[in-house]
Amino acid sequence: MSTTKNAPAAPKRPQELTKHGITRIDDYYWLRDRNDPETMKYLHSESDYLEEMMQHTRPLQEKLYSEMRARIKEEDTTVPEKRGDFFYYERFETGKQYPIFCRRKESLTAPEEIILDQNKLAEGQSFCDISGIQASPDGTILAYMLDLEGNEVYTLHFKNLTTGEHYSEKIGNTLASAYERTGIEWANDSRTVFYITLDPSLRPDKLFSHTVGTDPKTDVLLVHEEDEEYHLFCYKSRDEKFIMSYHMSTNTKEIRFMDANDPTSELKVFQPRVEGLEYHVVHHTDKFFIVNNENAKNFKLSATPDTATGKENWVDVLPHRTDVLVEGVEMFENFIVVHERKSGLRQYRISSPDGKSNVHYVEFPDASYSVYPEHNSDFKSKYLRLRYSSLITPSTIADVNLETGEWDIQKVDAIPSGFDKTQYALERIHATAADGTQVPMTIAYRKDMQKKDGTNPALMYGYGSYGATIDPYFDANRFSLIDRGFVYIIAHIRGGYDMGRDWYNHGKMEFKKNTFTDFIACGEHLIKDGYVAKDKLAIQGGSAGGLLVGACTTMRPDLFKAVIAKVPFMDVVTTMDDPTIPLTTSEYTQWGHPDDKNMFDYMLSYSPYDNLRQTAYPNMLITTGMNDPRVAFWEPAKFTAKLRELKTDDNLVIFYVNYASGHAGASGRFDYIKEIALDYAFLFDRLGVKA
Repeated sequence: MSTTKNAPAAPKRPQELTKHGITRIDDYYWLRDRNDPETMKYLHSESDYLEEMMQHTRPLQEKLYSEMRARIKEEDTTVPEKRGDFFYYERFETGKQYPIFCRRKESLTAPEEIILDQNKLAEGQSFCDISGIQASPDGTILAYMLDLEGNEVYTLHFKNLTTGEHYSEKIGNTLASAYERTGIEWANDSRTVFYITLDPSLRPDKLFSHTVGTDPKTDVLLVHEEDEEYHLFCYKSRDEKFIMSYHMSTNTKEIRFMDANDPTSELKVFQPRVEGLEYHVVHHTDKFFIVNNENAKNFKLSATPDTATGKENWVDVLPHRTDVLVEGVEMFENFIVVHERKSGLRQYRISSPDGKSNVHYVEFPDASYSVYPEHNSDFKSKYLRLRYSSLITPSTIADVNLETGEWDIQKVDAIPSGFDKTQYALERIHATAADGTQVPMTIAYRKDMQKKDGTNPALMYGYGSYGATIDPYFDANRFSLIDRGFVYIIAHIRGGYDMGRDWYNHGKMEFKKNTFTDFIACGEHLIKDGYVAKDKLAIQGGSAGGLLVGACTTMRPDLFKAVIAKVPFMDVVTTMDDPTIPLTTSEYTQWGHPDDKNMFDYMLSYSPYDNLRQTAYPNMLITTGMNDPRVAFWEPAKFTAKLRELKTDDNLVIFYVNYASGHAGASGRFDYIKEIALDYAFLFDRLGVKA
């Protein structure tokens, strides 16, 4: 079947965009207007075309969905976390999409109390996300945030856990994705809640305090972050003594703090913002410990009395090291845990509260892995709770004894349909980038199916932006590929923090193209060394990772057979030149400010939408969420329309639109894997792999 037959063609309405004397003609600029009937007509024509072109894969999609669902333990429970007098946990019931939030008082054998059932909230809704769910310190009131649109704008609700009734007030336009646990924090009085609201561009900019049971119109504005390059968050110190406001731009941070026992107290500046100074603080006894980059590119750990917080009082506890990145610090009553990254791998340095004595590290079993702390609010605990996995090691929750280093396994995620780790291999290899840089990759495959003779299909994933590090975590869904001979690869390209601060700095702004050429070098290396068939290499990325695969596709369309671009950031220059779009103003120091002619030219040289030309392109599956606030639907829509116009091949280009979701796709745990089944069916179909 010809893939161009019946393919949608969006009408052209030329729009001139002129800057720095350069005029770009954007024929599809009009797709920005969702209120234009032609916009929805075009999107629905794309949905119809996808259905037509993928109809023959419907049985395969159902097969993939069934086997991925069979790997989910449908009746499951998270490991309980003790907070105050209660053990809190979530559980899932067979056939239900969403968690049920529960607790037991004082003992795990006490009667269960259901504090919130998300399945009931989701009834009649096409999307439902809960965030920031947190009981008051005394356990009598539940606060939670609800998003029914997928646009990441939440409404704050309160529930009386004694009576089971909801309080009448609701607070809209609130932020859920705050710095540590939630978008809200409780004062120690169990009646005052701190929350953050969004400006018209969805930038978190105002911190309020609210007394539960009162009219939100009387809420107190504590701070307004007016600088458009900063986002505002809040968190509570682990010892529960302070509420912190966290003011964050790309390369500068500022923290303010107030007494958590007195919600009317002054919010004091910890250290005034200084351009280029980044810091984060935690509290212990009478000191603050500060992770900071003051004359320390890879960050260091300092301390200061809580009565003298300016940087002139900071004393180094753990000095700067050129080969170790300090990512964070966590305080316990008798221990301090420093989160580090060395040679691309996360590690945990444990010591006494002075940060210098009784030093030892947590040991991990795999050569390449993912590990991060699970919530454990007990300041007096002697256990560090970690979630550990690798590409071939199922997720494991372990309480690590901070004195002995011994692991007490709390839970290993079960794979009901069966899983045998010994059948699979995990490798960490390197590709040589164009400038000689060694770029790590983590690879997984089935031992009996990897021939290393250049015949295996492969899916390579990457991100490479914002300093985000894509650690190789376990995802049972991937084995629908791996068990059919696919090699799965994560490319640890520049733009993340994988190999330290320089790794990030050399993958953004005027060095952004390193991210793309690193990824291309990884693909070339995999083919050269026989891991992958040269005609069966597929790539995937989402959001800024969608920019990655989009840029690589326009730079080297001959290298890839298939591309999955999820909610991709494709129209870099036009977006960065529009300060009304969410995230734009805070990201000038990530991508560049288009008012700067040099940065304008540089962004224009790699922006996928602007670099499409008449040539042959790979098969492409492009996705969007209609309510996405991070990458607006029109970016992938415009890219799809222009790609169809210019491509000279007969490869398949399809555009998936989720009309009820946002950036993260479907919200239900079963609906989510339906989208993955579509992705994988596309790969099998386009790569010619028997499924």
